[in-house]
Amino acid sequence: MFVILLVGLALGIPIVVSLGLATIFPGVLNPNFVGNISFVVRNMVNAIDSTPILAIPLFILSGDIMTKGKISDKLFDFFAYFIGNKTAGMPITAIITCLFYGAISGSGVATTAAVGGIAIPFLVSLGYDPVYCAALVATAGSLGVIIPPSIPFVTYGVVTGVSVGHLFIAGIFPGILIGLSLMVYAYIYAKKKGENKELILSKYNLLKGKGFARVFKESFWAILSPVIILGGIYSGVFTPTEAAVVSVFYSLLVCLFIYKTLTLNDAMGILSNTVKSYTPIVILLSLAIVFGRVLALLQAPAALRDFVITYFAGNKLVFLLVLNIIFFILGMFMDVGPVIAILAPMLLPVAVALGVNPIHLGIIMTCNLAIGMVTPPFGVDLFVAAPLIKEDVMKVGIKAIPFIISFIVALLMITYIPQISLILLR
Repeated sequence: MFVILLVGLALGIPIVVSLGLATIFPGVLNPNFVGNISFVVRNMVNAIDSTPILAIPLFILSGDIMTKGKISDKLFDFFAYFIGNKTAGMPITAIITCLFYGAISGSGVATTAAVGGIAIPFLVSLGYDPVYCAALVATAGSLGVIIPPSIPFVTYGVVTGVSVGHLFIAGIFPGILIGLSLMVYAYIYAKKKGENKELILSKYNLLKGKGFARVFKESFWAILSPVIILGGIYSGVFTPTEAAVVSVFYSLLVCLFIYKTLTLNDAMGILSNTVKSYTPIVILLSLAIVFGRVLALLQAPAALRDFVITYFAGNKLVFLLVLNIIFFILGMFMDVGPVIAILAPMLLPVAVALGVNPIHLGIIMTCNLAIGMVTPPFGVDLFVAAPLIKEDVMKVGIKAIPFIISFIVALLMITYIPQISLILLR
């Protein structure tokens, strides 16, 4: 099945078609096999008959509303007010804005587009290298899939049965750690390359002139959004799916009636775009779940578990290192969602057999694939950030390499210190 899938991808066949062909192949080869075409069709419908899966389109919709409603502008001004006059203050403000915006959108692409649209031109106007600014925001934008609420966490929870709420909580500290690692490099870069302090201070003083009360008032509703979503989940007031519903209504109310950055006509257009975005995702997700079920019927997960235990001699540390390398490479060529949907059900029994917590595995997979979003040649965040400065994607990708190295250092800490992810669940 994996051979069919890989050959299809290598030939340029769309991943949905390749996955569908791979899923029905055992049934076509052996009509008496339980996982025949009828089984595949029935289970595709059953696979998406799930409450947690509703969180995915709802968080996509919420993120689109926030992006079109220019919520990122408010967040950027708020954080710049406090640290904009410090060394690397403005680049670090962009990273912090990505962290907070990720807690609203759940998407790396949405975070890169929303924050990049405001932060990159502003940073360039302060004298920073445009390619550096694009690389910074593209890398920090990938935090959108790690900081909860995260759409890949929902995908992982749906295909493995792991609690989505627990995944959200476990993603908080890893996201913050990665953000801090990116800030460290931004500070080093500013120290090494220098900054136009006069220009920065002149722009900062304009913001400071508004006064804290006005800046806080303008940004209050934007800052409150992740507090409501994460606070509600963490306190048990609502489930992740219910949090997604709250997020949609909250973002609509804020953008329509408080900030007035959207109209009802805009909202209908956003809803239409969300449906178009989600349709291929739900088909892919349902196929991926059935693909995992057919593999289970073939005893593939058990065979993989036995192979790893035999040839890795039960060495969890080596297994995790190999896992990181594999997902790092896959992340360069494939999107986060499909990789998690296809491979998570296969790898979960192996990881559990080696003593890896299922929630920790989800964090490791997502963090790895988040790096892939900004890794050349096909990092999707690069394709979002590069056009904002009208530069070549590879040029931005090369400039992002030091940020990627910082990301990897944080990833290794997350991989080998499980408490970073699991401490809030104890």
